[in-house]
Amino acid sequence: MLALVSGAAAANEQAPGARVRRERAVTVARTPAEPLPVVHVSGDTPTVFLFNSPIQKRTLSFDASRLRVLDAGERSFIVQPVAHLGDGERQEIGVFFADGQQPARAAFVLMIHSAEVDSRIDVQRPEPPNTACQPTAHAPTPKPEDFVLLGYVDAQGVTASSRKGKRVMMQGLNLDEFVAYRGTGWILADMRIVNGTTHPAWTPREATFVGRDGVSLRARLVTENSGAILPGKDGRILAVVDVPKTSSDLVFTLEVRGNGDRRLTIPDVRFPEPVAEEAP
Repeated sequence: MLALVSGAAAANEQAPGARVRRERAVTVARTPAEPLPVVHVSGDTPTVFLFNSPIQKRTLSFDASRLRVLDAGERSFIVQPVAHLGDGERQEIGVFFADGQQPARAAFVLMIHSAEVDSRIDVQRPEPPNTACQPTAHAPTPKPEDFVLLGYVDAQGVTASSRKGKRVMMQGLNLDEFVAYRGTGWILADMRIVNGTTHPAWTPREATFVGRDGVSLRARLVTENSGAILPGKDGRILAVVDVPKTSSDLVFTLEVRGNGDRRLTIPDVRFPEPVAEEAP
């Protein structure tokens, strides 16, 4: 009996030098300023990531020479180092959520730990702040390959047009610079707005594209720097909206509204037609 008990106890002990397997929850970074969650991996133990929101598995980005994804689904993926990661080596892996809400991308830092390995990670996504009418701070910047994986750029590329502002004040606001971009299923207005020296601080709140047919498209508003544009200062603002694919120019009137019922209206904003595909 004593021999049987001793044998069972020995079987349950961790083998010398083996890493302790952990199952734990991590929270996705809400802003670029927050550090990415660190996950401990091992070449002999797959690590499973389980998400509480659907992901776009085709947007997984990682260094394939150092990591391999064994499987990916609607709410999960399994990853394992291809070879032993060096001491202190940090490998990033990321994926976009399917709904496009903030935070839009989940990213993690993978590294070796001498004593433990994460066999399962329950990924928790923080609730977005209650800022329905507020511009978002600059979102985590996707890598170049993410634009292709997400389908924002295809063989037709991106077209653009630009113009300088006419230095005509409207309610104390002036358009200084403007660039219109058009990609696959989206348009984006990149503008720099100057606030007059004799006017109060101004915070952009929302933007709308109005077509020649009167149809209004509510845009997503992103500011380069959070906070108001102070008197005599300028601020960079991006307005982006999804649009159906067409083979002709798109022309809109863009209206940017902010606090104090102050607004800037930009007429005849032209998004050039996509580049024609070459015949095979």
